[in-house]
Amino acid sequence: MTQHVSPPRDGTGKTAPVDGPPAWRVQLGRADVRTLTLLGVLAALVLIGGITQPDAFLDTRNLQLVLTQASVIGVVTVGMTFVIVSGGIDLSVGAIVALASVWATTVATQEYGFVGILFTAVVVGVGCGLVNGVLIAFGQMVPFIATLAMLASARGLALQITDGRTQVVTVPSVLDLGERDAYILGIPPLVLVFAAVTVIGWLVLNRTTFGRRTVAVGGNAEAARLAGIDVRRQRLYLYLLSGLCCGIAAFLLIVLAGSGQNTNGNLYELDAIAAAIIGGTLLTGGRGHILGSVLGVLIFTTITNIFALNNLQTDVQQIAKGAIIVAAVLVQRRTASTH
Repeated sequence: MTQHVSPPRDGTGKTAPVDGPPAWRVQLGRADVRTLTLLGVLAALVLIGGITQPDAFLDTRNLQLVLTQASVIGVVTVGMTFVIVSGGIDLSVGAIVALASVWATTVATQEYGFVGILFTAVVVGVGCGLVNGVLIAFGQMVPFIATLAMLASARGLALQITDGRTQVVTVPSVLDLGERDAYILGIPPLVLVFAAVTVIGWLVLNRTTFGRRTVAVGGNAEAARLAGIDVRRQRLYLYLLSGLCCGIAAFLLIVLAGSGQNTNGNLYELDAIAAAIIGGTLLTGGRGHILGSVLGVLIFTTITNIFALNNLQTDVQQIAKGAIIVAAVLVQRRTASTH
């Protein structure tokens, strides 16, 4: 008589799988291939820089400079990532950075010292974000049009405030943040702020209800509404967040440049969108990766630094960036078609 052998069961009484891939293969399969690819691209760029200009590129001060320059646009990109994940767009981030930087460096503002400059930069950024959010969420304006109008208005107001002149910062406590004496364990304070914003952004997007609602709105706004999410309020909050990031970036730029100019933040909107795209954020919304966006910023900043050290023309640099963006979009489409 043949004895029947019951399949093994786990502690819950459910049938345990007999055959399956080993645990290490499952973990490897869950790895973010895109992130690993971006890390590979960044490593290749570092290698190229080390080969072409070993003394200059690998110098500690140059690497600190790359990270510092990436910090300003990086903070903007974190806010942009949230907006794009929700299915929106913000073309006004560069202009908001310019307006916040010049408003925070007027003679009247500088009389209030460090706190006055920081407070003004953040308030101006959040205020612009509020206008964008109200127009888009409650005015039912298309994000492209609303933020394009803000771009023009903020640039014009920044020019009016400065009258085309550079506003030099005279507050020592602000300028000291850009000095090497302010570095913590060899890390510039601006980089530490960028790292903090990145970590907070990652936690909010991936570990909070706010982040899940953002993804839901970007994936299907009507389904999100039927599920009980206040879509309009969520969109308002997202543009407030983008404005906040612009305000912080404006203050970092003031520290880095030691001045406020109406030309600050030029083309930041394009750089932020491009970094988010190559980092894996879908322009149609519903998916985004803060870490990927940050790696995108580092890749673009490293490319700029390598081209500058090798005295290569700017047009070639722009062509290289464009090629990277096209390649990233093609990979995105291929990935989407295989899932």
